[in-house]
Amino acid sequence: MAGTVVADNIQAASTSTLVLKNGVANTPPTIQDSAGTQIGTFCRAWVNFNGTGTIAIRGSFNVSSITDGGTGIYTVVFTNSMPDANFSAAASSSLDQEIRVDNYTVSGVRVVTDSAATDAATVSVAVFR
Repeated sequence: MAGTVVADNIQAASTSTLVLKNGVANTPPTIQDSAGTQIGTFCRAWVNFNGTGTIAIRGSFNVSSITDGGTGIYTVVFTNSMPDANFSAAASSSLDQEIRVDNYTVSGVRVVTDSAATDAATVSVAVFR
């Protein structure tokens, strides 16, 4: 059944869980303006992990694993691939230094802290498309 729901407020029932579903597997619902033009989507993947010693994911969505590529180098591996590599990824860390995201692929991204000089106790990455 297809249709449109127009509301000023949507609230979850007693379960406190509001579920929005898209009919296409592994794609998030889109956000559209009043003309029906897509202006965004929900976060496609995110992760918060310990980047020192044994790498450990603290919390995540659509991230299956983190690969340790050496001091200050990590690869975030997606559970469900992106449709292409034309997405945006942002990273932050507990270090008081630069962090960058590169090597965008449909299956993941690489994160490098300050020219790979230091491991970070906390690294966070968010992916939008």
